[in-house]
Amino acid sequence: MSLTETGKVRAVMILEVIGKPPEYLVETLENIAKDINSERGVQIVEKKINEPILMKDQKEFYTSFAELEVEVEEIKQLAALMLKYMPAHIEIISPELIALTNNGWNDILNETLRRLHGYDEIARIIQTEKTILEKKIRELMERKEEIKKDDKPKRKKKLKENLDL
Repeated sequence: MSLTETGKVRAVMILEVIGKPPEYLVETLENIAKDINSERGVQIVEKKINEPILMKDQKEFYTSFAELEVEVEEIKQLAALMLKYMPAHIEIISPELIALTNNGWNDILNETLRRLHGYDEIARIIQTEKTILEKKIRELMERKEEIKKDDKPKRKKKLKENLDL
């Protein structure tokens, strides 16, 4: 029975990581591969993890990548893998032609939207927290300037204690 007859989709995913120490990159890629293989309806058929190399123009950071050939029961699972693990590259090997029903497209598009909304929510929270932190830093810097300008030693000491400088 060929892959087309089974209805499964086979694809190659390339996952890249950057970091240090180099042995941690291999461990991280192994863990990601293990997580992908444990996804419902997904099986890793072949796995190749490349040795970390020192990044160009970097003294401490390394890069490595893994090539994973996966087989999924449905194309929507491949789309979910793409959104969840953000591979650097993905290539469908087979089947040559993939036909989807409206429901199939709806599943893929709605999952994409759900994740994009989640990312947008996180970005908004981080932006709000950044604004709050910037405001607090400005306030602290202003108070620090007040301390520097104050010519009364007792008051200056009290202001410093309040700032814990």
